Amino acid sequence: MQGKSKKFARFFCAALTSTALIFGGCGITQGEGVKDSPAEENSVVEKVLGNEKPAAVAVASGRNTPAVQVAKTVGPAVVGITNKAVARDFFNRKIETEGVGSGVIFRKDGYIVTNNHVIAGAKELIVSLADGNSINGTLVGTDEMTDIAVVKVDAKDLPVAKFGNSDDVMVGEPAIAIGNPMGLEFQGSVTVGIISALNRTLELSDRRINLIQTDAAISPGNSGGALCNAEGEVIGINSAKLAANGVEGMAFAIPINTVQSIISELMEKGYVARPYLGVTIFDKPTAARYGYQLNIDKGVYVFQVALDAPAGRAGLQRGDIILKIDDKEVNSVSEVRAEIAAHKVGDKIKVYYDRDDKKSTVEVTLQEMPQPSNQ
Repeated sequence: MQGKSKKFARFFCAALTSTALIFGGCGITQGEGVKDSPAEENSVVEKVLGNEKPAAVAVASGRNTPAVQVAKTVGPAVVGITNKAVARDFFNRKIETEGVGSGVIFRKDGYIVTNNHVIAGAKELIVSLADGNSINGTLVGTDEMTDIAVVKVDAKDLPVAKFGNSDDVMVGEPAIAIGNPMGLEFQGSVTVGIISALNRTLELSDRRINLIQTDAAISPGNSGGALCNAEGEVIGINSAKLAANGVEGMAFAIPINTVQSIISELMEKGYVARPYLGVTIFDKPTAARYGYQLNIDKGVYVFQVALDAPAGRAGLQRGDIILKIDDKEVNSVSEVRAEIAAHKVGDKIKVYYDRDDKKSTVEVTLQEMPQPSNQ
């Protein structure tokens, strides 16, 4: 799906219909004479049907690679998620759209983690399991900031992926991606690469997120799928790919340690409780985006303040220039948001600001960010 950033392509592609073939059984009646034993009878049936089972053949160690093992262990826990949504065309008419992403089953009673942009705007969610069955899914909760969502299906004893520890991941170690590139026709595709870098900080829509970089091939439809290590542990949820001319092999995944903390809150509340300051702020690039020219050398400009929000209650006003938060300089919108996100609801922070060329400091008690009315 198309994101707000020009450099990043959100993965959201047309769903493809899969067809299942069902074979009926058939019976064979023996003629008069000596009857075979049940085992012999089954053997005769298998020979007649051409289904005689070959003897097991040992797989050479050179073929039984980590990728093969990961495909066997994690593959069954990777699902396809079809999003049936409603959009508007050029003439503002409602039209139904379909897109397909991926998801990873993390609890055998039907809980699945995927990307927020995979399920965004969904009118109906259909989960396609690795065994070919499809089940309607319901949204448990979603977090736009980290691009994580949890979906639930009504099923039991599903295959489950094992989560690893993304803090232990090393640059250069193998990385195996499993997902549905280009839709369900290619469901369960496996690609192999390495971990290219850690703690890649990317800015998407004025928010800063830390990601794992890999060169394992990831295409539209892989969003929400698993990035695994050679031990068959999920170390990340595939989320984005750098889409620029001449750029190859630069894909990104949300570290699984981050994912697990988000999952816990989504399952408990349906959303992630975060602190907020309660201001609309501009740096030079964001001001220019909205048609304003901002003449400041440092800090960020306070454009609006909600009176009942933490900043408003602490006395911050429109026109103030926030210079530092807790002794750390902030010169962009993303830096301010990163500093606030590093705290918890109820924390007290010091905000250093400039008002009419006079520098002051105020203590702000952070509150929980209000949730949209549709939550």
